[in-house]
Amino acid sequence: MSIKKIIYWIATLGVCGIFLFSAAMYFTKYDMVKSFFEALNHPTYIVYPLATLKVFGVIMILLRKSSWLTEWAYAGFFFNAVLASAAHYNAGHEIGLSFIVIPLILISYFLGKSARLIKVNN
Repeated sequence: MSIKKIIYWIATLGVCGIFLFSAAMYFTKYDMVKSFFEALNHPTYIVYPLATLKVFGVIMILLRKSSWLTEWAYAGFFFNAVLASAAHYNAGHEIGLSFIVIPLILISYFLGKSARLIKVNN
């Protein structure tokens, strides 16, 4: 296995792990997440749909059954992480995982494109 594939899988598993952790928090600790959303002036009715979309995004990234759905999953994850980082920063909170996942998303996305090309050509 090439170094690109190793880095790709580390980044991809990192992205998937962080978003699954986030979705699990949304499902299991709703009251805590609701209070965070209220503190950030976000509507709380999007907590469960956002958690569900995070799970579906992880599935799409790992399975790659549809290239355009995979692209949308990466785009959704990227915008979610950027906007979450900005919201936490503006509220004076620690940015944490929402900021750390941004480079992992970019690495996974761009290395995934070359890893898929290698897979098709072999």
